[in-house]
Amino acid sequence: MSDSEPAEIVSTDPITGELLWRGAPARRDEIDAAVAAARHESRSWRRVPLDDRIAIVRGFAEQVAARREAFARLIARETGKPYWEALTEADSVRAKVEISITAQAERAGRRESETAGVRAVLRHRPHGVLTVLGPYNFPAHLPNGHIVPALLAGNVVIFKPSEKAPATGLFMASLWHAAGLPPHALSVLNGDGETGKALVGHDGVDGVLFTGGVTAGQAIHHALADQPHKIVALELGGNAPLVVTEPADPEAAAHLIVQSAYISAGQRCSCARRLIVPEGAFGDSVIAALLAVVDRIRVDEPFADPPPFMSALVDNAAADAILAGQDRMIAAGAVALRRSERIAASKPLLTPGLLDVTNQSDREDREYFGPLLQLVRVADFDAALAEANATRFGLSAGLIGGGEEDYARFQDEIRAGVVNWNRPTTGAASSAPFGGVGVSGNHRPSAYYAADYCAYPVASLEADAARFRIETGLTA
Repeated sequence: MSDSEPAEIVSTDPITGELLWRGAPARRDEIDAAVAAARHESRSWRRVPLDDRIAIVRGFAEQVAARREAFARLIARETGKPYWEALTEADSVRAKVEISITAQAERAGRRESETAGVRAVLRHRPHGVLTVLGPYNFPAHLPNGHIVPALLAGNVVIFKPSEKAPATGLFMASLWHAAGLPPHALSVLNGDGETGKALVGHDGVDGVLFTGGVTAGQAIHHALADQPHKIVALELGGNAPLVVTEPADPEAAAHLIVQSAYISAGQRCSCARRLIVPEGAFGDSVIAALLAVVDRIRVDEPFADPPPFMSALVDNAAADAILAGQDRMIAAGAVALRRSERIAASKPLLTPGLLDVTNQSDREDREYFGPLLQLVRVADFDAALAEANATRFGLSAGLIGGGEEDYARFQDEIRAGVVNWNRPTTGAASSAPFGGVGVSGNHRPSAYYAADYCAYPVASLEADAARFRIETGLTA
């Protein structure tokens, strides 16, 4: 691909170091061949009746159910997440099927009405060849959230998994093909950013569906600035605020905070990154309760017994980035209430970190993708709202405590696409869209609304015969 392209992609278990997959990144000629094969397949796949496409998609769900444990074990081994959580990811992959079938019918189906013998018909057509670029934190569930609705709509997909989770991507594709999906309706190309860049800009690709970091998303947006004919859907992470106010129960609040900030070792784009708590006795009680729960969090290997709440980050580079960010904040004036630390020198197992950054100078508005929560103390609810909105991100936000009037104001003023009350910031309904504003996305939310960007509407006025006559403006 280029001089900077690695000689091979290598995926290893972050705990044991065991090799899971290795292979050369896709060459330019392989990318060209995959796109050409996909374009050829798209001409037939789009004409497969919807009921037949649904049958294949449901067959995929059956394959996922049949291989659930093997699927989850691979996810846990490749990402380092706890096995119990990997099982929930496999379940989410299966559940996405029926949700997407319902969304396809509701948001991208056929509509027809008739007035005076003229039919107004709305149909939806597939774009053609879509590239799906997957992340490593949910290497199956998140790309699958693009793949299922794309295939249902009649598109074909070229999937590039994260270079940190290639084995999971290949395993998931094998389940699709076992369900009867034509080989070139979903093809997998492994590689790193250069491979993704080549796919994004390829003339034979009709759109790009990406979940990942802001820097990569901005690069995609920039690369396609002069190609408005390509559909682009971006979900780019967040710097989520979680506001706690009276009369919240401190202990209940502490458990919600932990679930919001430290689930998946903080490797969810909707994780709370900034905890905003009032000054005074109530805020002190919340922090005391939170520290008590944090100190009980079990961090251990993915298959440990008893199961851990948190396990590894995806690799040591990710762990190093969190520890380096923590050091920068402390050097700038943050106070470590609990430092994030490695529990084994050679493994990316980190304890949860909590830093009071209230008096830190030059706070960075960035996504620390790991178990590192920043605490900010404020004078009142007005200051809490201002602090919550002091970010260029806008994916998720949460309020713990307050009454209905407080939540109504929070809901009205907060800039985020997912806004929760007395629930973790990481919670989202499968029957709802998922996406944000600011640099968290490009106003094309995924989840239930993925059907919107996987097909385009065609509006028609139709009559069985030409009976139209111009009544005015003609000479006799």
